[in-house]
Amino acid sequence: MITIKDVEIEIAVGDDSYVLSEIAFNAKRHWNYPEDYFRIWKDELTVTPGYLSKNRVYKAQFQDEILGFCSIYENESDFYSGEILVQQGFWLEHVFIKPDFHGRGIGRLLVNHAKEFCRQQGISSLLIFVDPFATGFYKKLGAKFLYDSKSSIPNRTIPVYELKI
Repeated sequence: MITIKDVEIEIAVGDDSYVLSEIAFNAKRHWNYPEDYFRIWKDELTVTPGYLSKNRVYKAQFQDEILGFCSIYENESDFYSGEILVQQGFWLEHVFIKPDFHGRGIGRLLVNHAKEFCRQQGISSLLIFVDPFATGFYKKLGAKFLYDSKSSIPNRTIPVYELKI
């Protein structure tokens, strides 16, 4: 059995993009969302080599198996993605863990690693679009609810939280 002490955190590279995308889709499917949502989320959940080169992406790995990942994205100015306002600042994105490894502390390990990077860079907080099924996880990490934002899914909102560093 894998323990948290066995897990290493490393920077993801371009060759990891397929596996990271697979983890993102499988983690979302774990919550039994309608298949129509995945067509809408296709671009949001697909991790490309370009995304990996532009953002700070950490992978949690045991031996040669990637168990999960998270990323830090810097948004340099407010912009709208459709009707969704994406605020200027640093965002914690793509905190996804393989469903078989949920509840083992890997998500917390990744987020703590991201927070340490932020401390070193003088980043004071991270904004997060939080999946409704993950609100408990982020609350346990100390993140605070800011507001509800429109979602890419019609007639749905998604909470935005802030995690102080």
